[in-house]
Amino acid sequence: MLSQISEPRPRLPILGRGPLVVLIEDDPVMGQSLIEWFNIEGYRTEWFRTGRDAIQKLGDTDPDVILCDIRLPDLTGEEIFKVIAPQVFGTPILFITGFGEIDQAVRLMKAGAADYMTKPFEIDALLQRIEKLIASRWALTEGYELGNSPAIAIVERQLRRLATVDSTVLLTGPSGAGKEVAARFLHAKGQRHPQPFMAINCAAIPAELLESEIFGHEKGAFTGAQARRIGYAEQAGDGILFLDEVADLPQTMQAKLLRLLQERTFMRVGGDRLTSFRARVIAATNADLTQRVKDGRFREDLYYRLAVIVVDIPALRARPEDILALANRFLGEFCSSFGTGQKQFSFLAEDALLAHDYPGNIRELRNRIERAVALAETDLIGPADLFPEKVHRGDSSDPVLSLQQSRDNAERRAILAALALTKGDVTLAAQRLDVSRSTLFEKIRRLDIRYEG
Repeated sequence: MLSQISEPRPRLPILGRGPLVVLIEDDPVMGQSLIEWFNIEGYRTEWFRTGRDAIQKLGDTDPDVILCDIRLPDLTGEEIFKVIAPQVFGTPILFITGFGEIDQAVRLMKAGAADYMTKPFEIDALLQRIEKLIASRWALTEGYELGNSPAIAIVERQLRRLATVDSTVLLTGPSGAGKEVAARFLHAKGQRHPQPFMAINCAAIPAELLESEIFGHEKGAFTGAQARRIGYAEQAGDGILFLDEVADLPQTMQAKLLRLLQERTFMRVGGDRLTSFRARVIAATNADLTQRVKDGRFREDLYYRLAVIVVDIPALRARPEDILALANRFLGEFCSSFGTGQKQFSFLAEDALLAHDYPGNIRELRNRIERAVALAETDLIGPADLFPEKVHRGDSSDPVLSLQQSRDNAERRAILAALALTKGDVTLAAQRLDVSRSTLFEKIRRLDIRYEG
C-alpha cells in the first residue's frame, strides 16, 4: 500500500505527452491510486489487472517504464518477466514486492529487471525511482526535443532507444520531413556522439564519382586523381555514415555497399589494401524500397542489410501540433541571421500556417518563414507574406477556418499566455482565465497544449 504524503502542488510537465508508465497490478485500490498520481505528475498510463492481460496487450503499447506487482492472481513476477522482457527491448521493469518475496525480486534483478520496491512505499520515492530509470532516454524536465505531437513523440522514443545499440537503421518518410534531423538526433544521443557524422546524398553525386566519394581513391587511380583522397566511409571513423536517398544508388554501388556492410572492410579506388570500416550506418529514403525490390531496381539482400530497424518519419500534416513551434523556431533563427530585429506572426498568419497542408513538409515551412522574414515590410508577418502565391492567383490571402478551428486557436493562445504569466502554475492560470482548474486541465488535454516555460 501507499503511505500518506502531502497534497502535490499543481504542475504541468508534459500533459498528454509524458512518458508512458505501464502498470500491472490486480489491487483496484492501489492501482487506481497509482494511476491518479501518475496522471497528476504528467505521465501517460496503461493499467493491466492480470499478468495474462499484460502479456497479450503489451505489444500494442510503447512503454517507457513498466511497474509490475510480483504476485498476481494468475502469474508470478518471474513468469511475466520471462515473457515480456524480450518484447519490450530493454524497457526498465520495476517490481513491487512484499517483504516475504524479496528473494524472488533479487532473482529478477539478476535476470535483468531494473529494480524493486517493497510495500509499503512513499509515492515520492516511487516517482523518483521512475524518473531515474527513464532519465537516459527522456529528459522529464525538458520533454521531447523533436516536437510535441504524438506522431513525432513515438519516433523520438524509438530513436532514444536505438541510440544505445549499434544496429543499422533505415529512416523512411516523405521528402523534407526531417530524416537527416532524426539521424543527427540519433547520433547525438549515442555513445558515438564525439565521433564524426558524415552525410552523403546518394542522389546528388554523379554515378561515376560516387564510388570515389564513399570509398576514396589512390593517386593515379583515374584521370585527374592527382592525390590520394580519403572517402566518407573512412572519414566517418568510429562515428556515423549517413546515406541519404539511398534508393538512388546505381546497381554497381549497391553491390559494393552490400560488401561494405557484410565484410566491414573496403578498398579505395585504385588501391590494393583492405581498410576496416568501423562506423555505424544510417540510411534514409523517401522511396518505397520494398516496391523497388519487387521491380528489380534495388537489391533484396542490401535492403535487408539496411532495414535492420526501420523508423518512419511522419509528414508534417500528420503532426499539426508541431507547426507553430517549428515556425517560431525558424522565425527566431532567420530574424537573428538576417539582423532584421524580432518579427512576429499575426493571429491570421498563425491560422494560415495551421490551415496549410505542407506538401513539402518541414523544408517547405522553413523556406516560407525565410522568405517572409526577408521580404515582410513590417515586423508583423501576415498570411500574404507566408503564402504570396494565393494573392497572385487572386485567391484570398486569409484562409477560412471553421468556427471550431478558430475557437480552438484562440483558446490555445489564451491558455499559453496565462501559463506564461503564471510560470506554469495551473491553479493561478485557471483563476486568470476565470475557469475551474479541472476545466483548464480538460482544455489543455483536448488542445494538446504543452507549456515550455
